[in-house]
Amino acid sequence: MDIVVLAGGLSTERDVSFQTGDKVSRALREKGHRVILLDVFMGYGECEQDVSGLFERSQEVSVSVSGIPEIAPDIEKVRRSRKDQSGCFFGPNVIALCRMADVVFIALHGENGENGKLQAAFDLFDICYTGSDYLGSAIAMNKKLAKQMFQAAGVPCPKGIAMKREERVDDFAATGLTLPCVVKPCCGGSSVGISLVRDEAAYGRALDEAFALEEQVLVEEYVDGREFSVGVIEGRALPVIEIAPVEGFYDYKNKYKAGGAVETCPADLPEEISGQMQHYAQKVAEVLGLDTYSRTDFLLNGRNEIFCLETNTVPGMTDTSLLPQEAAVVGMDFPSLCQRIVDIALAKRARETQTQS
Repeated sequence: MDIVVLAGGLSTERDVSFQTGDKVSRALREKGHRVILLDVFMGYGECEQDVSGLFERSQEVSVSVSGIPEIAPDIEKVRRSRKDQSGCFFGPNVIALCRMADVVFIALHGENGENGKLQAAFDLFDICYTGSDYLGSAIAMNKKLAKQMFQAAGVPCPKGIAMKREERVDDFAATGLTLPCVVKPCCGGSSVGISLVRDEAAYGRALDEAFALEEQVLVEEYVDGREFSVGVIEGRALPVIEIAPVEGFYDYKNKYKAGGAVETCPADLPEEISGQMQHYAQKVAEVLGLDTYSRTDFLLNGRNEIFCLETNTVPGMTDTSLLPQEAAVVGMDFPSLCQRIVDIALAKRARETQTQS
């Protein structure tokens, strides 16, 4: 098959996305496919052109990928580096190449990759793509909305409040929460902009950092406990994985730096607790309509109480990512996992085509 792996973009997770895209591209080539790794924002070439025959030179025209820096990318610098300086999110020839492909593997993380906008555009262009549809993606990306749906479905979450920039609450006592707490952007990912706040002076700085990234932030109670994640593929949960940062918490640096965290799968947990986490992960996928794959993050406190944090609709697929480790435990190697995700997308497209005919 001819496959475009779409990465890059304009989110703070741009560099992580390239790592996912590179690893997925290599795996799908190993499965015998012709794969182009494409930066959705930079595109291919400097202007629209005839792109016929590019899949025959797929590796030659693919983006070259280096390592993940320890800090998030400068997005404004990325914007300025595009030659045509267009305000369009799609770079030159992106839509044309995606329409030529049998399927597009979405390897974009964060804004415009996971928030449903890309998926909605692809639906309008009749482009087959991996992952969930625009609605589930949009709700999952908005932590406030997702949390409301989790709680309505009986999935426990940390206590907290959401606030917009114009409703900013600088008096911590007025939040009704207790210290320590966690401040984070409402729609961000990869722990960018997240702060663990231990005193009121740090609270104001944490709001500044989060509001620098988004118009809405969440302030939540801090749950002192162990961190876990559970992947779900087509409604079935994978084994639970535990994440233990070597120092601090599971922030951007610890997520993508080799040795930044110790990950154990299957997690060392009583069967009852593992089963409950898997149940919650499946429930979250069901409630949000995530019918392909997802990964949900949890905390477990000292009283064995489970708290759901958030769900990722395009989980990372880097060397240190969690979903591939979980899949490996049930005998699915990385190339097979990538192929499975592609096969699910093609099967969904076939069902949709049959329904429309």
